[in-house]
Amino acid sequence: MTDILLPPNRFPALRSRTTRALNAGAPLPVEAGSCHNAATLCGGNHGNCSSGEELFIRVLFAIEMSGKRRQIVQQGGGSKKGRLAARAELSAALRGQAGREEARRAWEKRAAASCGPVVVDSVPFQHCIIHSFIENSTFLDGLKEELLDLRFHEKSNDLYKFQQSEDLKSRKEPHISALRDVLFVDFRQWLSEVTGVKLETTVDISCAQYNYTDTLLCHDDELEGRRFAFILYLAPEWSEADGGTLDLYSTDDRTQPGSIVKSLVPSCNTLVFFEVSPVSFHQVSEVLSEDKCRLSVSGWFHGSSLARPPRCLDPAPIRNPHIPLDHEILYEWINPAYLSFEYQSQIQEEFEDSSEISLKEFLKEEKFGAVCAALETHHIDWELLGPPNRRCYKKAKGEIPEVLSACMDLLRSEAFFLFLSNLTGLKLHFLAPDNEDSDEGEGSSGDNTKSLMRRHGAGPADPSAQSEGGKVPTCTGELRHWKHGNYTMIHDQDPEWQELALDLLLFCGCEEWEPEYGGFTSYIAKEEDEELLTVYPENNCLALVYRDRETMRFVKHINHRSLQRDANRPNRSGFWDFAFAYYE
Repeated sequence: MTDILLPPNRFPALRSRTTRALNAGAPLPVEAGSCHNAATLCGGNHGNCSSGEELFIRVLFAIEMSGKRRQIVQQGGGSKKGRLAARAELSAALRGQAGREEARRAWEKRAAASCGPVVVDSVPFQHCIIHSFIENSTFLDGLKEELLDLRFHEKSNDLYKFQQSEDLKSRKEPHISALRDVLFVDFRQWLSEVTGVKLETTVDISCAQYNYTDTLLCHDDELEGRRFAFILYLAPEWSEADGGTLDLYSTDDRTQPGSIVKSLVPSCNTLVFFEVSPVSFHQVSEVLSEDKCRLSVSGWFHGSSLARPPRCLDPAPIRNPHIPLDHEILYEWINPAYLSFEYQSQIQEEFEDSSEISLKEFLKEEKFGAVCAALETHHIDWELLGPPNRRCYKKAKGEIPEVLSACMDLLRSEAFFLFLSNLTGLKLHFLAPDNEDSDEGEGSSGDNTKSLMRRHGAGPADPSAQSEGGKVPTCTGELRHWKHGNYTMIHDQDPEWQELALDLLLFCGCEEWEPEYGGFTSYIAKEEDEELLTVYPENNCLALVYRDRETMRFVKHINHRSLQRDANRPNRSGFWDFAFAYYE
């Protein structure tokens, strides 16, 4: 190799770097005797350049440009070469015809089988687990970096709480684009051949982050056009104790979900897919790890939907008229302030204006204390209500302690029906005054009291939902226990939303209950995300809400944070409420 002699006093800081590069065999892609590529360094005046300097400048320029080109390629941007560097490929086992045929036979027979990295099973419904989905696992590092740089949006409603990215179908990042190509082309073809289902080119795809207390509750994924759901896990090392498992549910003869029969722990570079069907009920269990993020890419392949049987309807709750107990029970139980006619008139004005009100310190202190003591110390037979795609909480059944039974009687009593009429202006008792000055002229005694939806400008309620003359006011009610893991969800077939109703909630055992625990009741407009009202659990607080059939409600999932509060209360977990609905 020819030694290069550099002028000793010019460009000293770069001298050793250039010499090292030349001695390492760096090419010199410049012509001898020319320094035009270094005009900015010699000022364009070749007289200022010695031959050594000139060659040095040319070498330096070549090295700098070569370094920039390498940097662009390594970063994966700017050129086609950069994008080609982020290349994804299905694992060799998936590309082989023999393994594909073995998986196809297992899927066709609905048999459990392990075909190399592919595990096929039909219990509780057909699904498949593919380990080492992407051939080059180092590709996943770049993919995770690009995904975590995306903008994520908090998603929270009755069904879920997690963070979701925008649609990945239009993203230009090299690793995301490469993964998309693999899923939309190579894997879609593999999936179609293995399952025997003709798939459309439409594929939904997004990225999700599940952090501490995030969850996706029980559902079946059914939506027009969805044929297969898939999840590619990109989580760190994970265990069942971290939560975030994909839980699969059994179903009964009415296609209603029952119990969890299989839980799949997230594993990086593992893809799970299952057929979307009337029985494909599943959930993402609550993430319990406080320092790990359950990262995944998920979506749906589209094709002809499977036939669905008629949806199972809940039985209508039994409604009962008031029981014959007079006003003495009110004086026995209720804070005397609320028995003042003047105060009741003030409350009615507020209620007619807002369709809801909360009455604090509602029960007398000694009565409320006796109720809480019975709930904490007496044996109560609690029944867990389901199915889990609609609700999960406990209701008291059978015989209950005397003081709790007396409180239930208070809320069912004739005197309490009349008391509620005075507070709300609703016709819940034949002695309640008629609102003859109503400017709506719809014939209902409760016309001055508008439902929650109408107060928020959603238009008049359906006239068929108005009470008719001669109807006997009725109510339904239950004593409920709420704790970690409990919730209710919205569903269109809920029979309680067929007419106007006054909801009542009386809370017990809510000291130091924080909104971040969940357990609050949200009222929303039907088929919209708009939240109309949130009722938070508050000790000895009576909440009244007037709703119509365009208003839906749910109790938010109670998360793992609530256990921090319960740890200091050995006799108590969660809280309780008396939940009633009254109908004119």
